[in-house]
Amino acid sequence: MLTRGVDGATRLWVRATGRRVDLAATPWLQGPVGDVDRVGDAWLPGEAARLGAMVGGSVDPGAGTSGLLGSMADLDRADFAADALAAPVRRFYERTSGWRLDAWVGWAPWAWPFGWAVAALFARRLDQLALPMRSLDLAHGMSSAVTPLVRDGDQVGALWLRRLRATGRIVFSGLYGVVRLPGSGEPAVRVTFPLPRGRLVVLLRPTTTARGGLVLTSGTGGWGDPGAYLVVDRPGGCWARRIPVHERFHVFVDDEGVLRTDHDLRLGTLPVLRLHYRLTEAAGEGAGSGRRAGA
Repeated sequence: MLTRGVDGATRLWVRATGRRVDLAATPWLQGPVGDVDRVGDAWLPGEAARLGAMVGGSVDPGAGTSGLLGSMADLDRADFAADALAAPVRRFYERTSGWRLDAWVGWAPWAWPFGWAVAALFARRLDQLALPMRSLDLAHGMSSAVTPLVRDGDQVGALWLRRLRATGRIVFSGLYGVVRLPGSGEPAVRVTFPLPRGRLVVLLRPTTTARGGLVLTSGTGGWGDPGAYLVVDRPGGCWARRIPVHERFHVFVDDEGVLRTDHDLRLGTLPVLRLHYRLTEAAGEGAGSGRRAGA
């Protein structure tokens, strides 16, 4: 009852301090809604029905693996080209299920008690956004299951479900896809995390590095810019609020040919946590790939 009460207070805060939105006019805020008791992956059939998509379809029936994005070329714009990415970086996003994730986490000292409280009171109950508190929790790595949503042969979204291998506990459950930013019209990566009676929508702007790495950022900005948005979605209306949660992902191939990701999360200007991933491609998935990306 206590945690449900805090859930309700958060929704009231969004309604009181955010803005009422028309989802038909703001499609970038649309997405799945979670149940009040558990989120997990229970929202997937409903979202597939909303999109008129087939669950578990395949854009390329012979591929054998599924990606978070149907094609990285969907993000191409005047100053970004998917062809400039290192081959393992692009394969990871287009063939995500063919990669193993090993991870380490480091929390800022000030944020650790807050993270522990969120995990203990909410995230583990809901099977959503259960950020690991210690690297030891990640000792056996994460499992990674990708389920595409396909409509008329095109991928319109993908569920990425990550669990702790040691316990099977769900860490993240999110819907990945590409949307056009309302202001500039540029493509951006959108990650939607269903929450009780709403969702968290994160818009990430892609850029490339000189060595073929990918950087995804949700920094400061105005309404409709890359960033994080809390959405309350009820039959009587929808409200949304931009929140000062900023993320940066750097996906790159290191000097030994290993694909890695650094994920930094900040609250305003304050560092909260850093996750580091080592990504290992299954043998035979990449052209000439062995145990390591680029090997």
